[in-house]
Amino acid sequence: MIVVLGVLAVLLAVVAAMCLVAGVAIVGTDELRRLRRDALPRVREARLQVGVLLVVVVASGTLRGSLQTVSELYGWELTPFILAFEGAIVALIQSALASPAATLYFSAIYIYGYVFLLVFPFILYGLLPRSAPLKRLLTAYALNYGLGLVLYTLVFAHGPRNVIPDLVEPLLFTFNPEFMELASHVNENTNVFPSLHTSLSVTVAAFAWRTREAYPAWTALATWLATSVMLATMYLAIHWLVDVVAGTVFGLACVAMAIRLLPESEEDGALAGSSGFPSADD
Repeated sequence: MIVVLGVLAVLLAVVAAMCLVAGVAIVGTDELRRLRRDALPRVREARLQVGVLLVVVVASGTLRGSLQTVSELYGWELTPFILAFEGAIVALIQSALASPAATLYFSAIYIYGYVFLLVFPFILYGLLPRSAPLKRLLTAYALNYGLGLVLYTLVFAHGPRNVIPDLVEPLLFTFNPEFMELASHVNENTNVFPSLHTSLSVTVAAFAWRTREAYPAWTALATWLATSVMLATMYLAIHWLVDVVAGTVFGLACVAMAIRLLPESEEDGALAGSSGFPSADD
C-alpha cells in the first residue's frame, strides 16, 4: 500500500504540473485566475452529471472483482478469436518501434499523459460561458465507465502480454515495476475489450474537436495525446489492435449518446462549430 500511495502521489504531482503548464500556455494566467471564481458555480450547474459519474466510478471499482468472476464463468471467451483474427500484429508494432526512448515515451503517455488528457478538459470547459460542454463530457465519461463495465462482464479476454509472452514483452511493468501494484488496484487482466484507455482518449479528442474554435491548441494537443495513448496500449502489449479499434468506436458512440442526451442551446451550438457529430438541432 505504501508503494501505491507513493506512485499515486507522484502521478498527482506530475499531472498537476502538466495542467498548470498547459493552462498557462493555452488559456493564460488571467483566465486561470478566473477559474477560481467560476469553478464552483460551474460545478453546481453540472452537479447531476458529476454525481452520476461519481456513482458509476465507485460502482465500477466496487463491483469489478465480483463481475470479473461472473465474466470468467459466463462471459464470451474472445481471446482465441482475437488471436486467430489479428495474429502477431501487436508483436510487430512492438518490434518495429522498440527502443529505450520509445518505451520511456509510451510508458509516460500511458500513465501521465492519459490522466492529464482526462483531467485537463475540466479546466478548459470550466472557463467556457456555457455548461453544456462540461456536462456532456461528464456524461460521456459515465457512459464509458458504465457501459464499459457491462462489456467487460459480457466478454472475457486476456491481453497480448498474457497470451503471447514469447512474442511480446510487458514493457510498462518491465521498465516501470512500481506501476504493477497500482495497476492491480484499478484494473483486471481480462479488462481488455474494448480498450477504455482508447475510448476515453477518443472521447476527449472528439470533444476537443467540437470546441476547436475556442481552444485550437488543445484540439491539436488532445489529438496527439489520444493517438499516442492508442499506440501505447499496443506497444506496451496491454491491448490488441481489435481492442483499440473497438475502443475507438465505443468512445465515439459514447460521445454521440452524450450529445443526444443533453441537447444544446444555440449559443452552445455556435461554440461547437462544424464537426462530425450532430448538434442538438441536427
